[in-house]
Amino acid sequence: MAYRTRVLVVANKTADSEGLAHVLSERPDAADAAFKLLVPASRQPEGRAASRSQMEAGIKRLRDAGLQVTGLVGDPDPIVAVAETWKPGEFDEVVVSTLEGDASRWLEFDMPHRIRKLTDCHVQHVVPMQIERELARKRFRRPLHRPQQRSLGPFAGPSS
Repeated sequence: MAYRTRVLVVANKTADSEGLAHVLSERPDAADAAFKLLVPASRQPEGRAASRSQMEAGIKRLRDAGLQVTGLVGDPDPIVAVAETWKPGEFDEVVVSTLEGDASRWLEFDMPHRIRKLTDCHVQHVVPMQIERELARKRFRRPLHRPQQRSLGPFAGPSS
């Protein structure tokens, strides 16, 4: 049996984003990796149910991208959720997916760095919104040089 890289993916609002699926599926070891999606429960009254549906949507998107993924809903505090899920030797690395800049409370609390200190392993920070913007630019990018069009068609004479 071949070795499988085991990756813990911590995401909340970005769990079902195209950017996260793209980053994980573009990994060199994506075909041989096992991902576990950890979604912290929301603090809202129906928080666990909302978080469970977010996790299920994330799992569906990641599986549609060809990844092997399982998921779970953890404690509302993402650090506690990671601490309860983390077992040394069970995961090789952690991917933390956050919102962009000022919109992210996780970045405000320096979540990727705190998770790195807690787990003592490699932590990759992903901002799916930035990746989605870059993907959109690539999809809709126009060529820089357009072929010169002849205004009169065949009546313009020989082209030079």
